[in-house]
Amino acid sequence: MMKLMMTAMTAMAISTGLMMMCTMISKKSIMSREKMSPFECGFDPKSSARLPFSLQFFLITVLFLIFDVEVVIILPMIITLKMSNLFTWMMMTTSFMMILILGLFYEWKNGMLEWKY
Repeated sequence: MMKLMMTAMTAMAISTGLMMMCTMISKKSIMSREKMSPFECGFDPKSSARLPFSLQFFLITVLFLIFDVEVVIILPMIITLKMSNLFTWMMMTTSFMMILILGLFYEWKNGMLEWKY
């Protein structure tokens, strides 16, 4: 128990020492208005973060993430074809694809995929 505590204390001391050393030798810069100004992003860094945000951007982002995760899940399914029963694999893949297709039709029906100005 004592050996574990000494190891933890040594690790904490080394970490603290490295952080202090990096803080002391790091380059100090004076923050000016020019250095704090945005570079080709179009947002003012000094304004409130609670600006109105278009819900359409949020929905498109969520849809992208859903279908991006879909690809990540489908690719290992192809690899597991050799290791599993064909009928079980087909049922699982078909049910997964049906859930995704039904979700896509639901989004399409509700107009979430249309860009409104």
